[in-house]
Amino acid sequence: MSGKLIVIEGLDGSGKATQAEALVRHLTERGERVRKVSFPDYESDSSALVKMYLRGEFGSKPDDVNAYAASSFYAVDRYASFKKDWADFYNGGGIVVADRYTTSNAVHQCSKLPREQWEAFLNWLFHYEYDLLGIPAPDRVIYLQVDPAVSQRLMTGRYHGDESKKDIHEHDLDYLNRSRAAAEYCAAALGWDTVDCTRNGVMRTVEDIGTDVLALAQRS
Repeated sequence: MSGKLIVIEGLDGSGKATQAEALVRHLTERGERVRKVSFPDYESDSSALVKMYLRGEFGSKPDDVNAYAASSFYAVDRYASFKKDWADFYNGGGIVVADRYTTSNAVHQCSKLPREQWEAFLNWLFHYEYDLLGIPAPDRVIYLQVDPAVSQRLMTGRYHGDESKKDIHEHDLDYLNRSRAAAEYCAAALGWDTVDCTRNGVMRTVEDIGTDVLALAQRS
């Protein structure tokens, strides 16, 4: 009996971790067997290549590492997490809420490619991770839609104004704008559920967004 995998997706600074934690709490209160996973898993050795990439050790810009190579870094981290940490729980019927997943590769790596290559890349990506590596495909993806300018302000606040703490993704507004375009494409093409997290250039409250996320997660 396989479980259920719900993914919370969005650009950097969109509140994915906060909403994933809130969703786990709400589902647990309703008597569900549920747990949260986060990607990349920075506590695991499996994220070593991801950390090297984000620190700029393979190049100072995201585009210095091609979409297929970068995707492989993240995919191996997810494979290790599944095999070591949550496969038994998931296969036993538990609900897993993921803060990022393969869907993040879809968003962030599509942005490195011409639009005419996006469909082929997504076909490769999902076949690679779900069919060849054998990690589970999501049952539902909830995309937290946030304007990149708003997410940049939130990340600056997160780091208390210290821009040096941002990784190569977070530093690059052009890259984030391209990722936003890729995310909108993926949400439409792949049937993701979208939650608009801003009103008039300002983030909605965590509780308000959480109400929408919970309603979507509970749909059959």
